[in-house]
Amino acid sequence: MSDDKIVDPEGPALFESPDKQGDAGKINALISRAMRLLSQRDHGEMELRKKLLTPPIAFSKPSYAKTAKPKTQKSTLSFSKEWQEEEAREQEKVSRQPPEEISPEHVQAVIDYCYQHNWLDDAKFADRYMSGRSRKGYGAQRIRSELQQKGVDKDVIATAFENSEIDWCALARDIAVRKFGEPLPVDWKEKSKVLRYMLYRGFFQEEIQSIYRDFDD
Repeated sequence: MSDDKIVDPEGPALFESPDKQGDAGKINALISRAMRLLSQRDHGEMELRKKLLTPPIAFSKPSYAKTAKPKTQKSTLSFSKEWQEEEAREQEKVSRQPPEEISPEHVQAVIDYCYQHNWLDDAKFADRYMSGRSRKGYGAQRIRSELQQKGVDKDVIATAFENSEIDWCALARDIAVRKFGEPLPVDWKEKSKVLRYMLYRGFFQEEIQSIYRDFDD
């Protein structure tokens, strides 16, 4: 990429090259795609990398059945019908073409560019993700597992939880009361429903036990 160069993002292009379909053109397209993804929600590095490596699905117009026209209109609409049929055939050809493979080197260039502009930060992503998921009533165990699935480093996750000010026991109590009402059921059959629900939400056994032990009225 000796002919390519990074320019001011406020300028006309992020990468410049005489060959717009070459490396620079492809990287520009990937940067635009990354910006769209990051504008929708936060992403960790691994999650964004996987999405960028996945070729976008080619869009093809859906073909809808046309209502039969009276025979008297056939001659006046023949040209339009032939044009529509030709367009449909072209769209079908495009949809059958295999997507172009995306270069890992191009994706790495985009990842580096995102880091240079502070668009990616796994530590901040983990903090925001934990905050958002906890507000939706999910426990630490589930959130930790989801972050690992998104490729966030275990040490980054551990630091995020260490620095968190979330009271997971109080959150577990709030979620249980919201679901089952107060006072919480004490009958074993009904209590087992609470246990299963809270495990599904991703709370640890100790946190679930605390909703009965530490919040007695």
